[in-house]
Amino acid sequence: MTVLIVTGTDTGVGKTVVTAALAALARARGAAVAVVKPAQTGVREGEPGDIDHVRRLSGVADVHELARYPDPLAPAAAARLSGRPALDLVAVAARVRELAGERRLVLVEGAGGVLVRFDEDGATVADLARRLRAPVVVVAAAALGTLNATALTLEALAHRGLELSGVVVGRWPDAPDLACRSNVRDLETLAARPLAGALPDGAGDLDPAAFLHMSRAALAPAYGGIFDAADFRRTHDPLPKGHP
Repeated sequence: MTVLIVTGTDTGVGKTVVTAALAALARARGAAVAVVKPAQTGVREGEPGDIDHVRRLSGVADVHELARYPDPLAPAAAARLSGRPALDLVAVAARVRELAGERRLVLVEGAGGVLVRFDEDGATVADLARRLRAPVVVVAAAALGTLNATALTLEALAHRGLELSGVVVGRWPDAPDLACRSNVRDLETLAARPLAGALPDGAGDLDPAAFLHMSRAALAPAYGGIFDAADFRRTHDPLPKGHP
């Protein structure tokens, strides 16, 4: 069994779509996979949440949303404002372990970044990863500003002794600018390893068949894809050919 935590360097970087891509590839390999969203915020009862998008894109029906708060805030703040109980990290970890006991892979999508609070005591996605001893997939932006946010996220993981599974660019633009192209090399330097993938912007609008094809092309072999980090870097590197 494997548990993977999916977190981001910020909101809106593509965590849900990356989670769906990981789930789609696992399902295509015939693995029993479950997806858990501990806390969904900014969505009212009856409206589709992140877990519903994962189900639609990946075809994985074994999905679990553990708490929902209507306001688009960090889970701790959203729980406080709604008057509902905050997420219980011990209970979340127990539920994930229960699911992992009968499945090959459990994907856990966090809310916002790795240090976003789940409760008033300061429990975070990082604390959940440490409790589960689970490696972390970091979803990063492509554009200007991503290097600092990614460096801070990776430093937070390292400081807590958490294992980095890989860095994935969640929304690679159709026409990447100089900053995006330059950031490829620097993101790999920060991670001390090749990129683990880069999903095209708009991937979440694909139909399931096209989404699976995209997922194979956009994620590294470690996740069941064929993404070639070296080729991606060569294709987008703004440095002149022959530069070291």
